[in-house]
Amino acid sequence: MIFKLEDSVNQHIQLLNQPVELFIKREDKIHPFVSGNKYRKLKYNLLDAKKKGFETLLTFGGAYSNHIAAVASAGSLLGFKTVGVIRGDELKEKIASNSTLSFAKEKGMQFKFVSREAYRNKVSETFLNSLKDEFGEFYTIPEGGTNPLAVKGCEDILSEDDKTFDYICCAVGTGGTISGLINCSKPSQQVLGFPALKGNFLKEDISKFAKQSNWKLITEYHFGGYAKINEDLVTFINQFKLNYNVPLDPVYTGKMLFGIMDLIEKKYFPKGSKVLVIHTGGLQGITGMNEVLRKKNLSIII
Repeated sequence: MIFKLEDSVNQHIQLLNQPVELFIKREDKIHPFVSGNKYRKLKYNLLDAKKKGFETLLTFGGAYSNHIAAVASAGSLLGFKTVGVIRGDELKEKIASNSTLSFAKEKGMQFKFVSREAYRNKVSETFLNSLKDEFGEFYTIPEGGTNPLAVKGCEDILSEDDKTFDYICCAVGTGGTISGLINCSKPSQQVLGFPALKGNFLKEDISKFAKQSNWKLITEYHFGGYAKINEDLVTFINQFKLNYNVPLDPVYTGKMLFGIMDLIEKKYFPKGSKVLVIHTGGLQGITGMNEVLRKKNLSIII
């Protein structure tokens, strides 16, 4: 890519009195705004858009979408115009008070706010044609960024040095990241996905892209659904940062690490296992979640 990136590193997490080794691949550090799996998913899509001569990127997301923030930032860095189709027409009056949307606007993104009902039909030909009438020709990137080029980008996450791990763990949203990890993992490795939302549809979505069967979804740690959170999760995220100097976001990586640490306590991993956790970034969402937590008079994420 044209903008500067840092290498991700595997940080060893020192666990006391546990017979497994835990490492975190710090993908969140590769870029301050287009970090983690968002960079991986966008990489080949942006190269494809450049190659095909598109000047505008259009994508979809919600109020605090990591994907919206990343597309806006990447577009600004690479000279693309960007359009975000935002779920919730009431949000058009709240840009200034929304940390994600105000950041995306600062990076030059135009918004199209639509009702939740209209948003459900966002990939229909009629809807997309109406967007072309309004914004001209554009390169479409799906909500969350998952498509074949995104999966290809996520296949770059693991290096040769990572072949020594027994387990590869990642949070799951739309299934693109775990699909890429499955495809670049060794057949002897087990890839564990921790969905951030409820529902069994993810297995089918992942199966469309995954080329191996060495994977499993751990579905007990979604905390009630997408972007749902409670005091136990906030406490865990804050304590994990204090203990290991690793910030976690409350939607994806926080829930995943909560689950992994619980599984370690329950002796899920055989003695001597080496476990690699993929930190997929998403830290920009902490500010927005803290806004919600303050309104509920709950503890905030530090």
